[in-house]
Amino acid sequence: MATDPVSEPMRLADMPLHDPFVVADDATRTYHLYTSNDPSVSGVQGVGTMVYRSRDLRDWARPVVVFLAAEQPNLWAGDGGWAPEVHAWDGRYYLFTTLHDEKSPLPVPSTGRWGTPFQLANHRRGTITAVSESLLGPFTSVDPARPTPPEHLMTLDGTLFVDPSGQPWMVYAHEWLQTVDGTMEAIRLAPDLTGTIGDPVFLFKASDAPWIGEEIPAGVPHQLPPYVTDGPQLYRTPDGSLLMLWSTYEKNVVGADGSLTGGYVQTYAVSKSGEIKGPWRQQRPLVRNDSGHGMLFHTFEGRLMMILHRPFENARGKLYEMEIVGHELRVLRQRKDLDGGG
Repeated sequence: MATDPVSEPMRLADMPLHDPFVVADDATRTYHLYTSNDPSVSGVQGVGTMVYRSRDLRDWARPVVVFLAAEQPNLWAGDGGWAPEVHAWDGRYYLFTTLHDEKSPLPVPSTGRWGTPFQLANHRRGTITAVSESLLGPFTSVDPARPTPPEHLMTLDGTLFVDPSGQPWMVYAHEWLQTVDGTMEAIRLAPDLTGTIGDPVFLFKASDAPWIGEEIPAGVPHQLPPYVTDGPQLYRTPDGSLLMLWSTYEKNVVGADGSLTGGYVQTYAVSKSGEIKGPWRQQRPLVRNDSGHGMLFHTFEGRLMMILHRPFENARGKLYEMEIVGHELRVLRQRKDLDGGG
């Protein structure tokens, strides 16, 4: 394992990077950028999580693998490895990442949003929780038998939120494959993050965003347009409001094979009450151009930044300077000097 984060420098424009998540570690003054394992750059085969490291957000070390599904005994799924996040909690580090198992089907919903049969296959999918003493892993699953959200739901992209009382929650996207109109939901976590407490809480649905185009094609029932929820991340503003970054498709078209086309966008919602339960008000997209699954973090100099991936396929990281005015999140500029532009 490399000890110098910039001994083998890479740039964001050359780094395979989907669903990026940054941890700025004050102790080492090092940025840790987590993403799904890509053997072409990590040199390690298998579904899992890898981490790039940098001291300046410009030069990055080749990634280190911190989690592999195949190394977890009796893990319920071994595919996916999507949207990894690492959060400090109670003196340790917790990895959230989404796995799925297409060989474990779930019941297909009988009707969709418009009362029309919805017949796309469902299977087990959800976010797992794994723990380590180090940001560099290795991470070990806390419950290999099941995902953290209710396992009869098809979910993804779980993130950690801690409310003002200190109660941890997992916020996740409930898949359009199961709901047609995807939702954001939250569920309370046990104090050690090893399980859940109570039932999921509905936060909002994708079609609440008024700018999402609704195109209902005639013909085959499973060609109804999905309304996608993807990539939640929570951020508290100085005025006490709660922001949720999330992504969706601005125009929604699903093909006969279930593939999606349309404009992937980075947007956000605001809970002016500051409560996870809202009510949530949808805002205009922050970044379009097939961009999304962003998150906010502060540089060591205190600057607010957003990282996201673009394009959706063969993704690369893009960095933006941001500002918050009241409860409004604004893009100041893209940092092309860091991300390579484009």
